[in-house]
Amino acid sequence: MVYEALLEPDRDPTRRWLRLLGDERAPRLVEADPPGLVVWSSLWGRRPDARVRFDIAVDASGAGSDVRWTLLVADPAPDSALLGHLRKRLNELINADLRYSFGQ
Repeated sequence: MVYEALLEPDRDPTRRWLRLLGDERAPRLVEADPPGLVVWSSLWGRRPDARVRFDIAVDASGAGSDVRWTLLVADPAPDSALLGHLRKRLNELINADLRYSFGQ
C-alpha cells in the first residue's frame, strides 16, 4: 500500500497526506520499479533538479514496510538553510503525514 501511495499520492481521497506548501508543487513520477522503488521529480521550483528517491522494503515483521527517502540534488548543493527546509519538509510529508495516513 505504501508503494501505491507514493506512486499516486492523491489516489485515495480518504487518505490525503500530500499537503503542499506555497513554495511546493505536486511531484511527477520519474521512475518506478514495483514494489520497492519510486522516484519523484522535485517538489520545489527553486530546485527543479531535485529528485526524491524512495526505497521500500518489507519490514522485519512482514506486516508493514520500511521506507527510506533520499533527496538527490545536482551541484551546486543548496545552502544550509535551504537544505534544512527541504529535509524538514520531506520528513513532515513522509515520516509524519504519510505514516499517519496509515494509522501509525
